Amino acid sequence: MKAAVVTSLSAPLEVVERAVPDPGTGEVLLQLQACGLCRADVDATRGELPGAPAVPFVPGHEGVGVVVARGTGVRTPRVGDRVALVRRGSRTVAGALAEYAVARADQVVAVPEGISAVDAAPLTCGGVRAWAAVRVARLLPAERVGVFGVGGAGHLALQYARIQGATVVAVDVARAPLDLATALGAQHVVNAGTTEPVAAVQALGGLDVALVLTAAPHVHEEALAVLRPGGRLVTAAQRHDEATMAVPIGRTVTDALTVLGAPRGTREDLAEVLALHAAGRARVVTESWRLEGVNEALTKVLAEHVATRVVIDCADGSTARTTPP
Repeated sequence: MKAAVVTSLSAPLEVVERAVPDPGTGEVLLQLQACGLCRADVDATRGELPGAPAVPFVPGHEGVGVVVARGTGVRTPRVGDRVALVRRGSRTVAGALAEYAVARADQVVAVPEGISAVDAAPLTCGGVRAWAAVRVARLLPAERVGVFGVGGAGHLALQYARIQGATVVAVDVARAPLDLATALGAQHVVNAGTTEPVAAVQALGGLDVALVLTAAPHVHEEALAVLRPGGRLVTAAQRHDEATMAVPIGRTVTDALTVLGAPRGTREDLAEVLALHAAGRARVVTESWRLEGVNEALTKVLAEHVATRVVIDCADGSTARTTPP
């Protein structure tokens, strides 16, 4: 099988031939169809992800594939079932940047009909993270919600907030993500690259909820600054260092502000997200690459302000392509 292998923490991945692994007790073997990419994959290839395995290893945790073999003790899923990997805590190295991978049978979720593998793969991480942020916020209909960072997870959070009946203000520093936000239903957009975002959002009347999908501490502080009394800030940022944000104690008390963290999500959360997309209630805007283009795709993820979700199409040798907004 072909696999993208980290052979050095300071060198590009190598796409090489490897033996197809055998599933052990309680495991299944997947013939992978797609694997999404996120910033954690970049961190893993550089040795910056806590708990990453020793070199060499195959990264990739947003995998979707068909069960082709089962180890002893596995009753479900069955051979032929299409499933998605469930992210386990902070672990983001599951070997899914390959044509085959093994997974624990109790750590996969069935992928319903009506959603492609390329769309389903990024929902296992970015989709669950965005869904968790919206659920933790406990949105009320007609509340004004700001989405800070309209990228791979942010464009999903925007749609989930709209499903809950929120009025959405999208905040980003680039034009392309904001154009995407408008196409996906955001009622207002704020270009933080050309205007002062706190003043711009306050001019709209402030926010009831701020969903922060970028890791930058100053963005968290800006989001906190534009909350109305009783407002909630939910951070779902993907970050592995100890970055901090400043929280004004006085205003937090007098305005009864709340700062929340979005959890990683569960198998049940992933099943809900997959069902939501299979029903056509929301969609993933993706840019798809073949396995041989994995290094260029990772570079795309590393670049700031990616307005789509980058996916490796493990079953397709086509060149990169993007779904329309």
